[in-house]
Amino acid sequence: MNHSNCDFSPMKQIIKKEIRQVISELQSNLEAMDNEDYCLLGNFEKVKEHFISIDMKAANFYLNCYLAPFTDKYPDLSMCVQNMSHRMHGGLIVIQREDSLDELIQPGIPIGADLTHSLLESIFFPGNPLHDGAVMINANQIVSAANVLPLSDRFFGDKKLGTRHRAALGLSERSDALALVVSEETGRVSFGFKGNLYPVNTGRSY
Repeated sequence: MNHSNCDFSPMKQIIKKEIRQVISELQSNLEAMDNEDYCLLGNFEKVKEHFISIDMKAANFYLNCYLAPFTDKYPDLSMCVQNMSHRMHGGLIVIQREDSLDELIQPGIPIGADLTHSLLESIFFPGNPLHDGAVMINANQIVSAANVLPLSDRFFGDKKLGTRHRAALGLSERSDALALVVSEETGRVSFGFKGNLYPVNTGRSY
């Protein structure tokens, strides 16, 4: 994949600046520990919140980088998951990259339509018979819906993930595909890539 569009992005500079700020905050906390009357607990919480904010900005930035060479429809995908997040509509969208997925999925219902956020949102509308499976995207096309993906059996902490998240991870463990997930329980958005899940900031307060 060509990363040239990502290397000098203004967002990358913002992320680097905020990482330096966190390092500075941690250094200040380290120095303050010499004061016996100084309590670090409140400051740790602020650093944690700052770090989570950086993590989400970085996830959005790299999500765009990972998708841009393989689809021109990133704005539609972004709008789709934002709208689904706000409406608490669950969904799973797979964007094919270089690897073939034919041997990894159980094919669903062919769609063969141009990718638009409104069509994607309608597929995942509760009650739609296609909404339970994964939608497959190749380039700028919605290839099919209601596809079944391989599930990961990994645990995160002491909790097992829901089916959509396990499917996103399972496919990302076996291919270079990227899988966007919207949780219907929380509205949170994340993406699975190379065997990991990353949070995506949609501007929604959970």
